[in-house]
Amino acid sequence: MTWRGLLSLPRDGRSVVKTLGFLALAGLLGAGAVVGFGLYNVSAKSGHWAGVSWVLHTTFRNAVRLRADATPPEDLDSPAMVALGARHFDSACRTCHASPGRPRSATVRAMVPAPPHVSAIAGQWQPQELHWIVHQGAKMTGMPAWPATRADDVWPVVAFLRAAPDMSAQTYRDLTESPEGQSCAMCHGAGGASGNPQIPRLDILSEAYIAASLRAYRSGARDSGIMAEAMSHVPEAAIPEIAARMAAQVPVGPAQPMNALARRGEALALRGGGGDVPSCAACHGPWDAALNPLFPSLAGQHAPYLRQQLRLWREAARGGGPVAQLMHHAARDLTEEDIAALAAYYASLAPAKLDRTGK
Repeated sequence: MTWRGLLSLPRDGRSVVKTLGFLALAGLLGAGAVVGFGLYNVSAKSGHWAGVSWVLHTTFRNAVRLRADATPPEDLDSPAMVALGARHFDSACRTCHASPGRPRSATVRAMVPAPPHVSAIAGQWQPQELHWIVHQGAKMTGMPAWPATRADDVWPVVAFLRAAPDMSAQTYRDLTESPEGQSCAMCHGAGGASGNPQIPRLDILSEAYIAASLRAYRSGARDSGIMAEAMSHVPEAAIPEIAARMAAQVPVGPAQPMNALARRGEALALRGGGGDVPSCAACHGPWDAALNPLFPSLAGQHAPYLRQQLRLWREAARGGGPVAQLMHHAARDLTEEDIAALAAYYASLAPAKLDRTGK
């Protein structure tokens, strides 16, 4: 309102406007004094003023419900998802939220607000709400955001949180134990041949590809919150040894009978899908000539893992390698049916290194 407009108001109207202006100015000065002179006691021991906790928790809950719209995957509560989520939780979240069968530490319980015990989390939220909280974090609570843009690899953590209330301490230990000195083995197995279909086999990959992937995860060039956390505990100098050890493994396992879906995938992989869908075999085998060791072998790789990676390539949400743009181009026109067929075909092959995959 201009001064001319203010003067045109009746006297009682002008008084109301002046009063509101005075109150606003006083409020600003008061807030400035609280900030400038440190008048508000930020001590966790003093807690919040009466009603503040209710306001904060209600705001938090309503903010989450407004924004949580992700669709849970069909296999959300599968043992494989729970296992992968447990292993990430053990590394990244256990310090504050404890683990099944164990209490939170006295120091954590003294936080304001205190992080809830893992067994009490799932009962308060729907799956899509848990996904939003884990991915986005929460300001001024100590709850960090997911250390990656990609959101699909949050779902295993949600799966674990949903399973935690009924999980025993022994089951949790079984899920999160790893051989001494082999941090990668907790997820990938001591020989790199993970039995979890959500976790890729490393024994079929080349030393060059494993090393490049680990460096990309460590730098953030390849987007994954789970692997970003894992690689934050691995020094750069350890990458060559890890890559050499995993690549030295000899893949074992039989080929699986191919059904109609896998046969369709075979045709797509060997001849391409027409239009802008090229042949997969030219880079990933099976192929007669030697292939670039920076390309991953797909023979015997888990189908669920392959499906998700192809979706990420299609959506240009994966990268980190020298030929990422080539894969974005190759995958951009794949349909869900194409992706399912390709994953079924490569998963049906006997596990093998890139240049040892027979036609």
